[in-house]
Amino acid sequence: MTAAASGAAASGAGASGAGASGAGANSLLNGVDADALIGAFAGAALVVATSQDLSLSKRIAYLGISWIAGYLAAPEVVRTTPIRSTGVAGFLAAALAIAVTLQMIERIRKMNIRAFFRKD
Repeated sequence: MTAAASGAAASGAGASGAGASGAGANSLLNGVDADALIGAFAGAALVVATSQDLSLSKRIAYLGISWIAGYLAAPEVVRTTPIRSTGVAGFLAAALAIAVTLQMIERIRKMNIRAFFRKD
């Protein structure tokens, strides 16, 4: 086998391997909205980047929570708003997820639960 033929065979094998791994990755992500996933990650990264006063572990937790919440909320945002891009919807949902959740927790802490359940 000549060097040129050997190189062509190696290139063909490499291309086949790359194609197979690409097909494998695609089958793992079947049904995943890549736009929403990337948009949600960008929104979550924005949350982490603007949370400088938090510890590293909290920032990592906020990244994960925002990313998941943004991705899961993106279809609902598209359905109920004029936004048509799942990427933009994922970004906005991820960026707002932690802020809205922390505000709700703070309001619940300040609420008088006993008065809410008391029968008068």
